[in-house]
Amino acid sequence: MPGFGKPRFAYEIDVAKERRALRRHKKARGVPAREEGHLLLATWNIANLGAKEQRRDPECLDLLAEIVGWFDLVAVQEVRDDFTAVRELLARLPRTWRLIFSEAGGNDERFAFMWDSAVVDLGQLVGKMVIEPKRLKTAGGSKFEGFSRTPYLATFHSGELAVEIGSVHSFFGNLEKDPVGALERRLAETQAVAWWCETRSKDPDSYTPDILAVGDFNTPTDDDGPFAEQMLDKLRRKGLHTPIWVDDGDEKVIETQLGSAVRSKNQYDHMFFFPKHTAADLEADGVFDFDAVVFADLWEARGRADFHRYAIWALSDHRPLWMRLKAPR
Repeated sequence: MPGFGKPRFAYEIDVAKERRALRRHKKARGVPAREEGHLLLATWNIANLGAKEQRRDPECLDLLAEIVGWFDLVAVQEVRDDFTAVRELLARLPRTWRLIFSEAGGNDERFAFMWDSAVVDLGQLVGKMVIEPKRLKTAGGSKFEGFSRTPYLATFHSGELAVEIGSVHSFFGNLEKDPVGALERRLAETQAVAWWCETRSKDPDSYTPDILAVGDFNTPTDDDGPFAEQMLDKLRRKGLHTPIWVDDGDEKVIETQLGSAVRSKNQYDHMFFFPKHTAADLEADGVFDFDAVVFADLWEARGRADFHRYAIWALSDHRPLWMRLKAPR
């Protein structure tokens, strides 16, 4: 997508104040502390990280690093051509943190993994979710011709736990000019991800049976008719499942799904896994709605619209998702 430009009004970020607000909300949302014997994994579409149209101020990167540093390992989507931003983000984390990223795909976007090498080791397998041309139709259906942004794969070890993670950012498309075509292409890409994961999980030579597909699947909303359920059904039919995030809500919204998108209730982002292999290791999961607490004075002074413009420029239009897995030493 095009980068979000910096809003044309004055506002100065008080990093110390915002960190305190984020940390209080982290506790309120039940994001656990990093702890030996566990892997705290997150996925986050950090909107247009490195896009020339969305050059963030240093204070923004300070806050991004605050959140990233809560986890052991983070899959990041929407890293753009200018590596400066993601490298500056890395520089704000402890010296033990590491970074790898993919080559550019559709929309000049890359995928990245960031992890603390003090507790997580990079495995020997790093690559792409490759599907042979002759299997494209089998994987994604009759109209599937390949991924717009080929999912990025990496393996990681933490204690006795080994995971293979596919980071996904599905095609979005133009819903005004070609709504059906855009949604059908999303469905095809989702089906192909599910097919690939199932094929690898059943392969006795797979690096590890703990295979996860995480990231921004651009899941359609209920307003798009049956497409949302079709997309999730294609994944579930292959055996993949996703946790359900519950909002215990400040507005008495109980037992309802907390969306992963800022400004809407959309659940674009997911962390899919095979229960047969991973459920026994899964201890907790959630979504962190940073936009509920940051820049509170801006909300009060300028209202919802300007707050959202600033929050999605400074941080992202997506919220990070996380899960905690057992990783015994």
